[in-house]
Amino acid sequence: MHPFCCVPPVSVSPAASASSSATVAGLPAAMPPPPPPPSMPTPRSSNTTTGERRVRLSGVSVSGGGGSSSPPEGVKLNEIVGGGISGVLYKWVNYGRGWRPRWFALSDGVLSYYKIHGPDRILLSRDTDRGAKVIGEDSLRRLSRPSTSSSTSQSNGHHHPPRKPLGEIHLKVSTVRESRSDDRRFSIFSGTKRLHLRAETREDRAVWLEALRATKEMFPRMSTSEMVGPGDTAAAVAVSTERLRQRLQQEGVSEAAIADSERIVRAEFEALHKQLVLLKQKQALLLDSLRHLETEKVDLENTLVDESQRQSKEYGSASKPRNEKYSEGSASESDDYNELQDPAEEETDDDENIYFDTTDFLSSSSFKSSGSDFQRSEAGSDDEDDYPMDGIDPSMKSVGISYPYVRRRKKLPDPVEKEKGVSLWSMIKDNIGKDLTKVCLPVYFNEPLSSLQKCYEDLEYSYLIDRAYEWGKRGDSLMRILSVAAFAVSGYASTDGRSCKPFNPLLGETYEADYPDKGLRFFSEKVSHHPMVVACHCEGTGWRFWADSNLKSKFWGRSIQLDPVGMLTLEFDDGEVFQWSKVTTSIYNLILGKLYCDHYGTMRIQGNCEYSCKLKFKEQSIIDRNPHQVQGVIQDRSGRTVATLFGKWDESMHYVMGDCFGKGKGSENFSEAHLLWKRSKPPKFPTRYNFTSFAITLNELTPGLKEKLPPTDSRLRPDQRCLENGEYERANAEKLRLEQRQRQARKMQESGWKPRWFAKDKGTDTYRYLGGYWESRENSSWEDCPDIFGQLPNDLMITD
Repeated sequence: MHPFCCVPPVSVSPAASASSSATVAGLPAAMPPPPPPPSMPTPRSSNTTTGERRVRLSGVSVSGGGGSSSPPEGVKLNEIVGGGISGVLYKWVNYGRGWRPRWFALSDGVLSYYKIHGPDRILLSRDTDRGAKVIGEDSLRRLSRPSTSSSTSQSNGHHHPPRKPLGEIHLKVSTVRESRSDDRRFSIFSGTKRLHLRAETREDRAVWLEALRATKEMFPRMSTSEMVGPGDTAAAVAVSTERLRQRLQQEGVSEAAIADSERIVRAEFEALHKQLVLLKQKQALLLDSLRHLETEKVDLENTLVDESQRQSKEYGSASKPRNEKYSEGSASESDDYNELQDPAEEETDDDENIYFDTTDFLSSSSFKSSGSDFQRSEAGSDDEDDYPMDGIDPSMKSVGISYPYVRRRKKLPDPVEKEKGVSLWSMIKDNIGKDLTKVCLPVYFNEPLSSLQKCYEDLEYSYLIDRAYEWGKRGDSLMRILSVAAFAVSGYASTDGRSCKPFNPLLGETYEADYPDKGLRFFSEKVSHHPMVVACHCEGTGWRFWADSNLKSKFWGRSIQLDPVGMLTLEFDDGEVFQWSKVTTSIYNLILGKLYCDHYGTMRIQGNCEYSCKLKFKEQSIIDRNPHQVQGVIQDRSGRTVATLFGKWDESMHYVMGDCFGKGKGSENFSEAHLLWKRSKPPKFPTRYNFTSFAITLNELTPGLKEKLPPTDSRLRPDQRCLENGEYERANAEKLRLEQRQRQARKMQESGWKPRWFAKDKGTDTYRYLGGYWESRENSSWEDCPDIFGQLPNDLMITD
């Protein structure tokens, strides 16, 4: 018996049992443990008797002697539930498996279900299913089949092991709904899990629905006054002592002794009644707690899955076994029953999926022999680890890395103060549905980088562009676009585990990155405040890269959705140009669970020459065991697929020649896959912001650099610098001060303010670099650059 389902009555004596059961109202009768099904067919009962709620059952009771007896034409509810009802129902699993038969057993207000096929199937016998009522002819046929293992165990005197259900639904906290489009289907929703079920016939569904609803009525929600009962407990417990008085008089007991005995009996029953009322109150409280616990269960399980996946990837743990079992049931809360869009529930591991399982394939021994092992090491890496060479064309190994060495920092400064936590819910509960860029949050939710610096993070693997340039020089346009596609995916690798928000730049704020060790110079500027637009320009060896970015963001209570607006352009010196846009990014579990981000959507890389590319970022499902997958194809001008790409945006990308994902194509060609890109190893000194080794260097002020920077550079922003140093109180104060300046940005923009280093191209409606920044830097000529991080002038102060 489940402890949350009912409270068993307390037996006092055979004589008192009849009267106590009649007088102590509202307490259900004792019920045996849940037994699944029986074994032999009987006629189906028909009608419902007036005044008593009866359930029509097609089935039998399984008795101890093996015989069967037909139930009476009307079976009372307490008889059905007391012995349990069982039968076969078809349960929706997913679009790959469809409807699968399961054995369902209803007892004590709990609906359990079991597998009847495969190694985890249950054994049905008269002993294990004693006393159960069976619904459906198909259930009876299955029970009548001989079971060799069951007979053998019985002959040897072995007992059946306890059957562990595949899942359970507590009807107390569930809703039962029948389908309007299919007269054999119905659903049960517990608040966290929805079961889509189908009976064999329309009549069987009616029987199940009546039994489920009748069982649910045994556990009504009660008000406090109903639970406490009448104030006069003695009056509520009407105990007859007439038989006791007559028996004592026959024994010649004095009248005083009889009266004393009656008083003792009434006092004992009154105490018993009080105990039962208290138990009833506890039961109601436990049942209410059960609903809340089940609501949180899915979020907590998802957190565990996400955390284990993250640790497995970061510390090189072995991947989860393919035969790992997941509990059935979806987490969908949709009210539309007819939509069976529930990919979260998977009971087998051989479901078909359009996304190739890159984890299993890339970790296979046959593929590892080619030297493309993508697992990350727990140890940190030296600089050479930023350019993994495993599986790369030997002629390309020196391309993109043969630059002079520059020593850069390996860790962030040690914090000066101890960080204090902040309640996220208290900060965002009033901001649901608002634009994220307009929400002022304390620095606790920021990372010590600005959005301008985040733009440069996309160029962490710029050696891929250097290789693309070299492939083009050799006349291999296909390898060029493959390298460009790998570069477009690699920009997302640094977002793994990065849940903090970058600083929103001030209007006119800039950032420069002169990295001779990567062979490039990068520059970015905030060119518009409303809408918030950041423009950047980068020059490398034989190529130029520019982009402007505008994020449309929304708070949805438990998640943030970021929709990028803008185009990224890559132009080579030989005239070939590639353009693409970024995919949607969402950050989940803001309220409960481990924060994580996901990228999903379609990215199209358009070229002005022979090839184009389409990349599909798979959206992560609730319990996805293989997230972050990316799949794509390279097509020529005629639309023919000439190469296939696959991988994960936080690990690696590979390619094979030809169309390997076309109709009827298998995965046999993946043994010939070649590595395009692999993520660098994590830093030796991890940060709470989950920075990569490259990100740790972005805000560094190297000796002599401060004197060369303009007063608008992000490295000189005081709140960001204080956060990096661990001066949290001062960082918050500076952030509030700069927010005061930020509120003047719209006024400045409306009064004709123009960006210093970028201008909008009227033809393409994108911001292009005007030039002149590096020349001004060489001459330290920053007269036209205002001190945007200083004190706000009095004439610009906001007046209410």
